[in-house]
Amino acid sequence: MKRTNRISRYFHVPIKKLERSSMENTNDSLLLNTINTFSDCDDLTRYSLKNKQLQFLYFKSLIDKKTYEQEVLYPFESLKDDNKTVSAYLKNEQFENICTSEDITERILNGYIAIFLNQSEAYVINAFGPKTRSIKESETETTIIGSHESFIESLAMNLSLVRRRVRSPKLKVVYVSVGEISRNTVALLYIEGLVDMELLDQVKQKINDVEVDIAVDIPIFVQMIDDFPYSFMPQYITTERPDVVVSNLANGKIAGIMDNSPTAFLAPTNFFDFFHSPDDRNQRWAVGSATRVLRILAFFITLTFTAFYVAVTTFHYEMIPEALLMSLAESRNNVPFSPLLEALIMEVTIELLREAGARLPTKIGQTIGIVGGIVIGQSAVQAGLVSNTLIIVVAISAIASFVMPSYMISAALRIARFGLILLAGLLGNYGLLIGIILLLAHLSTLSNLSTPYFNPASPFHPKELVYAILRVPYGKNNRRPTQTRTKNKEDVKSLGTSEYE
Repeated sequence: MKRTNRISRYFHVPIKKLERSSMENTNDSLLLNTINTFSDCDDLTRYSLKNKQLQFLYFKSLIDKKTYEQEVLYPFESLKDDNKTVSAYLKNEQFENICTSEDITERILNGYIAIFLNQSEAYVINAFGPKTRSIKESETETTIIGSHESFIESLAMNLSLVRRRVRSPKLKVVYVSVGEISRNTVALLYIEGLVDMELLDQVKQKINDVEVDIAVDIPIFVQMIDDFPYSFMPQYITTERPDVVVSNLANGKIAGIMDNSPTAFLAPTNFFDFFHSPDDRNQRWAVGSATRVLRILAFFITLTFTAFYVAVTTFHYEMIPEALLMSLAESRNNVPFSPLLEALIMEVTIELLREAGARLPTKIGQTIGIVGGIVIGQSAVQAGLVSNTLIIVVAISAIASFVMPSYMISAALRIARFGLILLAGLLGNYGLLIGIILLLAHLSTLSNLSTPYFNPASPFHPKELVYAILRVPYGKNNRRPTQTRTKNKEDVKSLGTSEYE
């Protein structure tokens, strides 16, 4: 019992900067250099076994306490008090001899325990084991049928979720460091024989070219390696689901997972990838195809419906059926604003409600979204600020935006929708048409890892475009997409979980 209390006491003692006068002949010691490197780091812990000339340095927040006690503290306390016995024990394979203070510093920051013998000889042992949250279902990528696991903030655990699904030595993992200060580890995953090595080299080069002090998270990091950083369109798919990562690896794509991030990115990406959902593969092919077509329809609705209403009510009344025209004219009779200003007011209000619902706690956010939308909409109509028809149009556009399986593409469409509304309000249907042409032109000029972003629509591959929109029965599409197809093995088949199947 006394021993346990002593261990617990030493485990929680923070280390202060070592005074040079407290040690003799330590001007060049590894211990002194390492401690001075961590000066003012009060969360660094130092524990000494003076009778054995041993000292331990570690961050208790990065190590597993049980590993520390069983693999380090108990064994060393039970050894005889002579350097030969201690040195012999340090020759075991779990200990690694380190010769420079820089390497020791790096290992300590990665969850190792540094063991100093006579202040000048250093060894490290891996005791990494910080507490992490348990694996749960993704809140942003929910599915009805299929896997309910999602990534967490542990790189090792995230890799295990992928390895459990691809039990093959062909699944390769390459580590790349990013961030001058944070020094985060990015793991690049690919399947040997399916990936285009030129694309892999491009990803590595882009990551190595990133000059940033601290890399926080994957959604931020991918913006640093975009081919077109000023575009409002997302250029990399980000996902929290390991099954999505595996299915894209089977298509010859590259996945990137960062330590301390629950999100992975996939490359190369095209525009149509953002409309695919894991539920498409889990459902029957007819249901999956119908759902994808519905998403494409929702894309056009959320993008153009409000703009089309503004164009018609401002310039093109002749396009409205006579029966509907009377009802529309009556609803707009008391509205003092033009259709353009009226639409902008309601669209901004919807965006405010959306953001408020997302930032508030879940239960309160749902209440604000429902009650706020109903109360504000009804009050606005009764006050004569907007028409009944516009409320319906804006509501349908907002609902259609929620059909998108990717939040990133949904947010981008919200920006594009405002641009089309302004053009429609100024030029009518001509402005709406010009906006759509500009958007298509922008999509056609984008690239991801030097591959066409609007593939297979531009360049046009009709059969592959059908596979991108429809989910054909399994076994009927055995060729991988042209965007990721290797140049020397165009007849290589996918692993059977293709997003294009």
